Amino acid sequence: MKIAVLSGKGGAGKTFVSISLALTAASACYVDCDVEEPNGHLFLRPQNVVSRPVTKLLPTFAAEKCTGCRKCVDFCRFNALAYIGKSPMIFKDVCHSCGGCLLVCPSEAATETPVEIGHIELGHRGKLEVASGFLNIGEASGIGIIQALLQIAEGSEAEHVIIDCPPGSACSVVESVKDADFCLIVAEPTQFGAHNFEMVAELVQVLKKPCAVVVNKANDEDVRIDALCAARGLSVLAHIPYRAETAKQGAEGALSIEIDPTMHQQFTALWRKILEGSVSV
Repeated sequence: MKIAVLSGKGGAGKTFVSISLALTAASACYVDCDVEEPNGHLFLRPQNVVSRPVTKLLPTFAAEKCTGCRKCVDFCRFNALAYIGKSPMIFKDVCHSCGGCLLVCPSEAATETPVEIGHIELGHRGKLEVASGFLNIGEASGIGIIQALLQIAEGSEAEHVIIDCPPGSACSVVESVKDADFCLIVAEPTQFGAHNFEMVAELVQVLKKPCAVVVNKANDEDVRIDALCAARGLSVLAHIPYRAETAKQGAEGALSIEIDPTMHQQFTALWRKILEGSVSV
């Protein structure tokens, strides 16, 4: 079962929930697709880590072969090419590596060159498989790294895959959840948290994914997330209360689920509900 854990904003507790679920499952692969700010590995501290580079293909053009027909420029719907001087010039940040310019070039002036955009790290914490992606500074998109991570997860022998998605509702989030069997949204009961929860909840429902919600940093007085879930027909599977001790443990890089019996019980109950199918579409 592939479970994607999302949040509308950073700091809602998405990684906290993802890690706790991965440790609760008997057989799991934790995949950190938040490639711009991956931090699951800081808590899990995987052993025997292996690093692999991730590349994307960028077109290059041989000026001596280019006839100036501009077919590649006209073909590119991403406006990643412009004809300057005697050959096309590429704007690498908007190139989607589709390979179309190679297909339409009549003089075979275009070739592709691999360019490293980041890397992935693979390791273990006991029986838990840990895969994390790291996007190089300055790169515009981490989609290629997310795809590489999900390919690793596809080949995992673990019974469950826990996908720690990027925050928000951008293309990288869609890439992370598109093949998920179930989406779990983590929301915090604040005005900002409610606004961003609405965006990611709409995304998941547009994708027609089975979905449920965890309210993190919950208190007895603020029920705004519960009201929004009721309006959308989404199940709230757990309310994780705000506690200063839990925040302190997280700041120290500790795993609350391993040192707090109450937290362990709460995530055990949450995991059972997920497996039992307490979800909405």
